[in-house]
Amino acid sequence: MPHKPAIDPVRWTPPPIDPLPVFGPAELTIVPMPGDGPEDVVADASGQLWTGLVDGRIVRVSPDGATTVVADTGGRPLGMHVARDGRVLVCDSHRGLLALDPSSGALDVLVRDIDGRPLRFCSNVTETADGTIYFTESTSHFHFEYFAGAVMEARGRGSLFRLSTDGTVTTLLDGLYFANGVTLTADESALVFAETQGRRLSKYWLSGPQAGTVTPLAVHLPGYPDNISTGADGRIWVAMVSPPNAAAEALAPRAPVIRKLLWRLPERLQPKIRPQVWVLAFDAGTGEAVAGVQTTRADFGTVTGVVESGGRLWMSTISFPALAYAELRDLG
Repeated sequence: MPHKPAIDPVRWTPPPIDPLPVFGPAELTIVPMPGDGPEDVVADASGQLWTGLVDGRIVRVSPDGATTVVADTGGRPLGMHVARDGRVLVCDSHRGLLALDPSSGALDVLVRDIDGRPLRFCSNVTETADGTIYFTESTSHFHFEYFAGAVMEARGRGSLFRLSTDGTVTTLLDGLYFANGVTLTADESALVFAETQGRRLSKYWLSGPQAGTVTPLAVHLPGYPDNISTGADGRIWVAMVSPPNAAAEALAPRAPVIRKLLWRLPERLQPKIRPQVWVLAFDAGTGEAVAGVQTTRADFGTVTGVVESGGRLWMSTISFPALAYAELRDLG
């Protein structure tokens, strides 16, 4: 990996932690992928799954686990969404917001720059019924390879954007603490978006008296939320990467120079995520945690994406060369 970029940390006080119900383990089926780090997983109208690997390949996955490489972005694909017209929208940390033609494998760049600067960490994307696209950027200063640097900085450099059907890009929100997953509520009245470092879910209202404003949905989470999706019953499924890293959060309010020195240490000495399988479902109205899975396995964990499809809850990860699924009927 090239020389790490410098970080510019600030003192920051992490949010407190509120307890949530503990949901137990579930029987998982592990589905091998032809490469590492399928960061997100989405489903199309025919029940095929889509994911993107760390080496840039976009993979179609049949419900029985058969895989087909459809395209290669040449970057690092992250969050995805299947659009109304069947195209697969892809957030790529190095190439911006892309649209994939699933039949030909052709890739079009929808958004490469934001106000004249490169889109560095396009994170997740969704689309409304009228074709308007909404997408997040986790940080404007780092690519995916250095996401830990963005966390160590503790600067609110994430954003939520709108791509209108006429091609206009508008910044809706900035100053977000590692903006990540984004999904529509079932009635499309609001977007729900996750801030990983902020450990919270919020609503950006698209219609009604609160249109254009933000309200909290679930705050003080006991873990880091990543990609999110809306279930058939309107629940908001959230991939929980891990519980808070106690050492990293203890350093955040202290002198920034400590984190600068820590960032310079070799990778093997950096704080590590302990892999576990953790997903939660929240009521889209109350923010109450209503279902989930939490367990540990040797062959899967560090869940970064989650989606319902064909009676199953599919999960993706940055830490293993596999997807996994559990039967929805077993999850309440």
